[in-house]
Amino acid sequence: MKHLRLAKVTTMQDANKFLEAEYWPEWNERFARPLKGVVDMHRALTPQIDLASALSHVEQRVVSNDYTFSFAGRRYQIARAEVKAGMRGKSLRVELQLSGALRARFEGQYVEVNECGAKAPPAAKPAGKPVRKDHNRGGKSEWMDGFFERPGPERWQAVRTSNERN
Repeated sequence: MKHLRLAKVTTMQDANKFLEAEYWPEWNERFARPLKGVVDMHRALTPQIDLASALSHVEQRVVSNDYTFSFAGRRYQIARAEVKAGMRGKSLRVELQLSGALRARFEGQYVEVNECGAKAPPAAKPAGKPVRKDHNRGGKSEWMDGFFERPGPERWQAVRTSNERN
């Protein structure tokens, strides 16, 4: 910025001092204009408005049969005291607040949730039918051994053999 160079400002602290003391007051005096006819349309924050909830990251989840739901790769369960009839299969509002707290709301009421233990890895599936091997050879075969090393017939011989078969 030209004004900073002319003022011989070299550090960030000096730049901030220059802007606060000299540049911004002159700028505001020159260009700032008072607002006319503008009505403040902001609503006052009342005790009924939960600001933390309004500023949360919100997602919808479905309550499973064991009263659990997943969120951000983790599994959470609704506390036993909070379980109500008709919850299973219904939608639940999950709020991740700026403080990092996780809250869940069912039909407008907050319910207590706790993280479930780490999910166990899925059990290995049993292998299907075992591969059938020849009982005499033990699954070993030599019919392909050296197949690509053996010379084949010349092309004209292969064509003649093929034509003789037809």
